[in-house]
Amino acid sequence: MASSDDTPMSGADYGRTLKGVGFNIIVNDVSKAVHFVTEVLGATVFFRTDVFAAMRLHGSDFMFHVPASYRGNELHSTLVSDAPRGVGIELRCYHVDPDEAEAKARAHGYTVLAGSLDKPHGLRECMLLDDDGYVWIPSRHLPKETKA
Repeated sequence: MASSDDTPMSGADYGRTLKGVGFNIIVNDVSKAVHFVTEVLGATVFFRTDVFAAMRLHGSDFMFHVPASYRGNELHSTLVSDAPRGVGIELRCYHVDPDEAEAKARAHGYTVLAGSLDKPHGLRECMLLDDDGYVWIPSRHLPKETKA
């Protein structure tokens, strides 16, 4: 990993930089997961290997791990199933243009569960499905005077 001046950063030093709420997403293929969030949502890669990637999107950090990286961890036994990983969770990405993300998702062959719409809760959003079954919801705030 690298710091802001591109000098190597240890995993422990990286861990100490994390704050607020973060999420770690268990994926079958880190490359595919990174492709989706960089090409469709505009995330950037902070650090990446074949089994792990540290990502950033609008100042928020999140990570991808493959199940094998959990060997020896209590969670590992729940990760060996071939069932889709993302059932029951929405990953909401605020300040990501949903129309642009929807177009990119379609261009890259990803599933669009719901096209971009203005919602009553004050956001324009769409619902996109990645290769692991996670639902990503890019959204942007609607102007105050806009009614969905």
